[in-house]
Amino acid sequence: MINFRFHLVSIAAILIALASGVALGSGPLDDTGDSLRGDDTTGQQAADPALAAFESGYAGRTSAALLTDKLKGQTIVVLTVPGTSAAEAKGVTSNLQAAGAEIAGEVNLTSKLLDASGRQFAEGVAQQAAEDVPGVSATGDSYARIGAALGRAFLADKAAAPDQTAGTIRSAFSEGKLITLTTPPKKLATLAVLVTGPERTGGSDQSGVIAALAGALNGSGKGVVVAGPSSSSTDGGAVEAVRDSDFATEVSTVDVTDTAAGRVVTALVAAAQAGGQPGAWGTSRSGSGAIPAS
Repeated sequence: MINFRFHLVSIAAILIALASGVALGSGPLDDTGDSLRGDDTTGQQAADPALAAFESGYAGRTSAALLTDKLKGQTIVVLTVPGTSAAEAKGVTSNLQAAGAEIAGEVNLTSKLLDASGRQFAEGVAQQAAEDVPGVSATGDSYARIGAALGRAFLADKAAAPDQTAGTIRSAFSEGKLITLTTPPKKLATLAVLVTGPERTGGSDQSGVIAALAGALNGSGKGVVVAGPSSSSTDGGAVEAVRDSDFATEVSTVDVTDTAAGRVVTALVAAAQAGGQPGAWGTSRSGSGAIPAS
């Protein structure tokens, strides 16, 4: 017999999928027939605030059944970039904690790091700070080395206090204004969740740099999840850039952080990544579907 908990979780999963823009088992919702949306002054479709309030309330009441202990034992560093919504990053962090994760801290990747014209400077900082560090000095191209250095600074297979090497790299990147330690991580984390902004924030070059860094970061700890709003998976967005990259099957992505349900999904995707099951989740542009299997 199907128990009440199973029934509740099933309904919650369906509502989350609907909020993400996909009807389970039936393909994408018809955007042109959505009578609950209207055009804003930029010509983009704006969500009905009443519907948004319902979706937020429902996600808040049902998320516990989906998230409990999903990330138990995981320590996560939250990464942000210029253009990341503070509210979305806060919501993602709250859901990671609700799933049992310990948040090590928050780090902002600055415009200086993400500007392709500053690649040589960032690479020089990485080379000097991580000289002779295995997996950094002789790693691939510029952004592979930069990302590997950041991975060494913030990630490890097991959560632990930062060692001298991690501290040196953090200090060098901070002094070079390549990162800002918004909430200085107290531990090396097992997983990174990078919350990005909407389509074309900072330009498509920035999206490409984010994707390259994510690919390199994925080699440390249990990897990285790149999460953003729905527009981040359209042309010029960072999530789209990751999904078009050579490591698309290794880095997990989510493109629904602009919904309360999507921020719940982000925590579930982090659990899947930690469990060795990366994928692309969220809207109908996501190859793995709306949400990971529980």
